[in-house]
Amino acid sequence: MCGIVAYIGHRDAFDIIVKGLKRLEYRGYDSAGVALMNGDLRVYKSQGKVSDLEAISEGKDRSGSTGMGHTRWATHGAPNNENAHPHVSQSGDISIIHNGIIENYATLKEGLIQRGHNFSSDTDTEVLVHLVEDIMDHSKLSFADAVRSALKQVIGAYAIVILSKNHPEHLIAARKGSPLVIGIGDGRGEYFFASDATPIVEYTKKVIYLKDGEIAIVENQEMIIKTIENVVQTPYIQELEMNLEQLEKGGYPHFMLKEIYEQPKSIFDSYRGRFDSATGEFHMRSIEEFGAKLKDIKRLILVGCGTSWHAGLVAEYLFEDFARLPVEVEYASEFRYRNPVLYSDDLVLAISQSGETADTLAAMDLAKRKSATVFGVCNVVGSSIPRLSDAGAYTHAGPEIGVASTKAFTSQVTVLTLLALGIAKLRGAMSIDKIAGVMQELEQIPEKIEKALSLNDEIVKLSEKYKDSRNFLYLGRGYNFPVALEGALKLKEISYIHAEGYPAAEMKHGPIALIDENMPVVVVATNSEHYEKVVSNIQEVKARKGVVIALVSEGNRMLDGLVDHVLEVPETIEPLSPLVNTIPLQLLSYHIAVMRDCNVDQPRNLAKSVTVE
Repeated sequence: MCGIVAYIGHRDAFDIIVKGLKRLEYRGYDSAGVALMNGDLRVYKSQGKVSDLEAISEGKDRSGSTGMGHTRWATHGAPNNENAHPHVSQSGDISIIHNGIIENYATLKEGLIQRGHNFSSDTDTEVLVHLVEDIMDHSKLSFADAVRSALKQVIGAYAIVILSKNHPEHLIAARKGSPLVIGIGDGRGEYFFASDATPIVEYTKKVIYLKDGEIAIVENQEMIIKTIENVVQTPYIQELEMNLEQLEKGGYPHFMLKEIYEQPKSIFDSYRGRFDSATGEFHMRSIEEFGAKLKDIKRLILVGCGTSWHAGLVAEYLFEDFARLPVEVEYASEFRYRNPVLYSDDLVLAISQSGETADTLAAMDLAKRKSATVFGVCNVVGSSIPRLSDAGAYTHAGPEIGVASTKAFTSQVTVLTLLALGIAKLRGAMSIDKIAGVMQELEQIPEKIEKALSLNDEIVKLSEKYKDSRNFLYLGRGYNFPVALEGALKLKEISYIHAEGYPAAEMKHGPIALIDENMPVVVVATNSEHYEKVVSNIQEVKARKGVVIALVSEGNRMLDGLVDHVLEVPETIEPLSPLVNTIPLQLLSYHIAVMRDCNVDQPRNLAKSVTVE
């Protein structure tokens, strides 16, 4: 989703902003722009990449130690120069950048037009900067109070930064429903603002995550944070855990490939120190502090979007299998707009890589209003979902730059496995020996993933053979049905090949009509209680001349001669098999996309974090 970078201090703002915008390119965008202050206000913007912005501003005045930049992912208005941010007010004296959606912009715009305002874009954002100036023109409010007054009239979500030529000592930022982080520099009056911490980590480790309904006002080198109701707040300053090296490719051609290969470490980091496999004991604060509540919950509802929803589907099997707990898995975007029946003894577990997914946050808010306990599983410390949660657990995947989630998925499944085991122990649904046995096998998973990664060269050859296919079908059963869904999602996200995932037995109820000699069918057929049934499904595909790529457990030769291609992965217990089985599917998607000359890290039309509806 859209990216924000802003700076006020003693350094050259343009260089900081452009470097920061490049660090935010992974979020997905279609245009970019900057506004710079140095006696006057200069705005440069362009459709396309940040490099296009650099080109159009070359040779122009890019001086100034105050400025802001933006990468836009189109919502209101087509991707073009006019709709690119920053936007300016009627007089051109005030400029704004904005992430989010102003839902009542049409009503506000109509009133401003009646008062003589003219607009040059189709965006909702331009309405807000005109509104601020209109308030200042018709009242005696200060710049900061005019911004607060304007935001009180706004319905929707926003993270904004706003500058005024007539108030060069000011920089104002605010958020509601869209993330904004503030970095505290090493000099007096130096502050960095960004959508996430990636543009900031090079300059400071001290950050403030602005809360919903808060406004940060920098004036004369001092910053104060207030609520929209003008109540002064005491901010919590925390240390960033990420480092600059994590934001670089480290010799890999793409972030996605780097992140696929980081999974042995990210899974290890996500369970490290959280259990003792010799005793079956847990060391998770959420399990320890909420034990009484978790022991008595009657139902678990998992909410997420995209890959996080797939992790929730795996977790449905885990919680039902281990904890014997009734489970529902919901798309957060649908859950929030139903009238769900929730009780105080329900646990709603929200899953998100970024911690800022708008639909997931809204689902959590709904659950809290209905008195359910709300937990979060998230990768970003200090983000909105952990702050809204009663408790939960962080994954420790490290920054994920590739838009298509890889290590985030396996880290989420790892943490969800631990929570399922922990609740199973609290409820007496599993013996200590069985819990310890799963823990001991989990400790072997990083090594088994290393072995699965050795299939890379074999998968390159497969990818060459099927890169021009127009459709793929992915099949799995039980724990590996969600793996089939995730494999299909990865392929269509980054290679633009149509792909669908199905429970293998459901193939007979429609999808089998699609199968012919041009349809590659990827079947997860590793050892499980469903293995013989999956083999029957494979035979049904082959009877219709389908091409089968089978994922099997190491040493299984039973499918030789029946299927077209076999990929052997290390065997593990079925509940942990999604962690291993998803690896070859990620590699297959990656290599096919590269061979099709697709932008693997920044696929078209997609954003890393969906912070608007």
